This record gives sequence, C-alpha cells and structure tokens, in this order.
Amino acid sequence: SGNNDPAEGGEDVEVHATAFHAGTAQCDDLAAVGGPVIQKQLTPAYAAYTHLTSEPIPAAATDSGHRTTPDLFGFGLLDAVPDAEILARADPFDRNGDGISGRPNRTADGRLGRFGRKAQVATLREFNTDAFVMEMGVTNPGNQTEQTIAGEPLPAGIDPLPEPEITAAQFDAADAFVRFLAPPPRAPAGLAGLLGEAVFRRIGCASCHVPVLFTGYNRNPALRLQAVPAFTDLLLHDMGPDLADICLGQALPSEFRTEPLMGLRFATAFLHDGRATTIRQAIELHGGEGLGARNRFLRLSDFERAVLMRFLRSL
Repeated sequence: SGNNDPAEGGEDVEVHATAFHAGTAQCDDLAAVGGPVIQKQLTPAYAAYTHLTSEPIPAAATDSGHRTTPDLFGFGLLDAVPDAEILARADPFDRNGDGISGRPNRTADGRLGRFGRKAQVATLREFNTDAFVMEMGVTNPGNQTEQTIAGEPLPAGIDPLPEPEITAAQFDAADAFVRFLAPPPRAPAGLAGLLGEAVFRRIGCASCHVPVLFTGYNRNPALRLQAVPAFTDLLLHDMGPDLADICLGQALPSEFRTEPLMGLRFATAFLHDGRATTIRQAIELHGGEGLGARNRFLRLSDFERAVLMRFLRSL
C-alpha cells in the first residue's frame, strides 16, 4: 500500500474494511492469502502493476462484512479495565435465565479480547498497530508487513520507502493520543434524561450496555482506579442472523462485542457496518440476545420513547 498514497483512510470518517472467513469448524482469518481486511484502494504504482483498482475477494472466503471506523473515546480506559471485571459478567450458558449469555472472545494465544467489533484484539497497542497498517497502509515497528494483494510480496519499486514507515517515537505519540482521548462529558439532559436512563435500564439495555466499568491499578494516574462511563460489557453477544457476517477469533458470525456508547451523540451511522442511520433504527435491528430489549422498546409509550432518546442523545 505505501503511505505517500495511503491505501485506506482519506477524508471519509466511515472507512469500511471487509473481512471473510473460510467456513470451516474453526474460524479462518485467511492469513495465508493476505488476512481478513480487503484493500479497497491501491496506490497508483501498485494499481498499474496489478491492473487492479482494489483487492479481489479471496476464493476461499464464504462470508463478508463491512466495518465502520469506531469512535476512539475512552479506549485507554477500556484497555485498563481488568480482565476479572469483564469475565465476572460473562454468562455463556445463561444460568440466570435473563436471555443474555455474553461470553469473551480470546486471541490465538488465549488472551482476553476487548477491541474490535468482535473483541478480537487484546490490547489497545495492538489495535493501534494493526489500524496503522490495515486502515492507513502505514507500517510501524509493531507490524512491518505491507498489506498486499492476496498476501503476495510487493514487487520491487512499488513502495520506495523502507520499513517501518514511521518510527517508534512517532507510533508511541499516536498511541498516547488515542490512549488518553477521554470520553466526552455527558450533555445536559435534565429530568428527561434521568427518566430516559431509568427506561434504558428497565427495558434491559443495561444488561449488555453496562453503564460503568472500573479500571484497576495502572502506572498512570489518569487511568488508575477510574469509573468509565462505557455502556459496554466488552463481551460477545449473539445478535441474530440478520446482523451476522464474519467470524473472528472465537466469535461466530452472529456474535458482536457490545458497542460502547461513549460519544454516541456524535455518531452519524450505527451498528458495526453503519447500516442504521438513526439510533431508533439501530435498536429495531437488534436480534438474538437483543431481541427482548428491542421488543420492550417497541412497546414503550411515545413519552417513554422520547425520554429514552433524550438520554441516549446526551451520551
């Protein structure tokens, strides 16, 4: 890809990445043919060499999905939440009978995942490392492998810059920016907001969109023992067949990590692929474990629905 003419990024904040799995008993991220992110743009030199304008879909792929770029508010705080805080809420067999059976995703080496739409990435540093390469085409000290067509080596002369394309100091600065990007304070919502939050809890939204998580001990006081207004449990939940797309790690096609709601009022597209253009539409598309909350939402009075939306638009 190269960074003089980035392969991904640009001015569109809703950058889509497409991933696929091979449909075997185990999730195959297609690493042998370039990995799960399909490069939608090529540099002029690479396009001229390959006679392509984008990477073809691998023949082994069975499923695909689009991804919108996530908001990064509070990611450093989410990174500082202890594993035990997340695992304490897991209920993979729904032993309490509430219809919610959140479970963790884990990386190939067994670590708890928490970043990515399917919680497939364990740490914020790894998330940032991969984002530089996969979304912007910029190699860095943590990942010096260019994203190429089908994973084939770049021909000589296509990328004139040596790897890595940014230094460790430059990466550390970007990582620190993301790590300390604080959640936006909640907007004033008055009594309507308080009533709406009560509705949010009553209809079951807070079962997955847990309002507060807590960080543990951290060397940095800004991240140490903090209450995080996360509105997520960082666990996987089955969202039903209509939202299903790909597998990642241990996450099945219909499973997604609960999306944090920090900064929700700034969002212009909703759900993992941006298919919903309003908060209401996003709620109505919830299936699987979210179906009960969705149905209770649909049964709300106009007043209850209005105060709920007032609350959500304050986040």
